[in-house]
Amino acid sequence: MARKLAVIGAGLMGSGIAQVAAQAGWDVVLRDVTEDALTRGVRGIEASVAKFTAKGRLTDADAEAALARITTTTDLDAAGDADVVVEAVFENAEVKQELFRALDGLVKDTALLASNTSAIPITKLAAVTSAPERVVGTHFFSPVPMMALCELVRGHKTSDETLAAAREFAESLGKTCVVVNRDVAGFVTTRLISALVVEAIKLYESGVASAEDIDTACRLGFGHAMGPLATADLTGVDIIRNATENIYAESRDGKFAAPELLRRMVDAGDLGRKSGQGFYRY
Repeated sequence: MARKLAVIGAGLMGSGIAQVAAQAGWDVVLRDVTEDALTRGVRGIEASVAKFTAKGRLTDADAEAALARITTTTDLDAAGDADVVVEAVFENAEVKQELFRALDGLVKDTALLASNTSAIPITKLAAVTSAPERVVGTHFFSPVPMMALCELVRGHKTSDETLAAAREFAESLGKTCVVVNRDVAGFVTTRLISALVVEAIKLYESGVASAEDIDTACRLGFGHAMGPLATADLTGVDIIRNATENIYAESRDGKFAAPELLRRMVDAGDLGRKSGQGFYRY
């Protein structure tokens, strides 16, 4: 497989994907709409790489080489000669569809078009392109440099060849893949975590148990690394709200309806770790 990757979106997920690809030897162009967003993304990558070198998991030379493989741009045309393009922009179907329309007329015919969406059906994104068979979901997990899983999502028209190419790409970054064969909103992992988080919030807001005790029950009772409310704070309370709303809009399954507390926390700006306050104070 050729080794040029374009990542569209320099946020937490996009910069993480860019980092692991560069460490794996890919030449990466990281694109966002503003220089400020790109600067924040690169600083995040540099900080993450520094942690790896401090822990002895990456040599100084390898770290320097990885960072040198990443270029940044505000020009979408830079994705034109990429072999793999991964979309990692805001979790909104219309925003993503607009981007896929633009990419469709820009990238090589042989390019793999992938989305890092956690909940939006791949078929919806592929449908705005002229070749939906080459569009696939590559749902990486946050933080990308630390998490081993990549969820591969087959859209209604995704070809076997595209799915195989997506697996080859993800595995080249050191990820273990699971395949979602039917393009349901939220796929497998987001549906599972959303259902758990929604129920945990309902238990908390109704006074059944404290946030700490709910999370402790999941950690010690189920062996989870983090409890669902701490996970929501880490991921972003707004991100969880968006994911549950996307799944509910598609499925009309009541277990994915966002609880009132979740919606009010987003309204108030209590978004978790990134705001300093979520279900816990940071």
